[in-house]
Amino acid sequence: MLSNLFFVFLKIGFISFGGGYAVIPMIEREMNHRGWIDAQEFQQIVSLAGMSPGPIATNSATLIGFDLAGFPGAIVATIGMVLPSLILVILIVAFCMRYHRSKQVKASFYGLRPIVTGLILYAALHFGFLSHSETVLTWTTLMTMLICIGCLYAILKYKLHPIVVIIASGFAGIILF
Repeated sequence: MLSNLFFVFLKIGFISFGGGYAVIPMIEREMNHRGWIDAQEFQQIVSLAGMSPGPIATNSATLIGFDLAGFPGAIVATIGMVLPSLILVILIVAFCMRYHRSKQVKASFYGLRPIVTGLILYAALHFGFLSHSETVLTWTTLMTMLICIGCLYAILKYKLHPIVVIIASGFAGIILF
């Protein structure tokens, strides 16, 4: 089990781009494909990982590893998740230091933006609105969308600090739910 955990998270770390929330769909697919964790348990793990300090993908790997194989599983899954990033960052920094003024390098980074945005949007919709246990248009979904739109408006229009928006969202949740 430990070697399986390591290689699954190593693969996820190597083929996933875009940060923690963009990696969540890949982790979910791998866990479901192997039958290691069901959708509800995965959603709980991701929620807990999101509330913990640090990167959500790494926290998710740690929690999944712990859930499946205890403390050794947590360590192995975390190393598997972090090792590809460490290797890639070292290689990319060496490459970028040499070719950072190249038009092709700049263009490739601009080309990655849409896929990262799409993966983050998928994760937001999947975990925020499209829960498998309820229909799409419910009071909860509509109010969640209202809070989301209000937060985006507050940040873009009034340039409010994200902490203020988070606190206001919490209060809105208390009032609406």
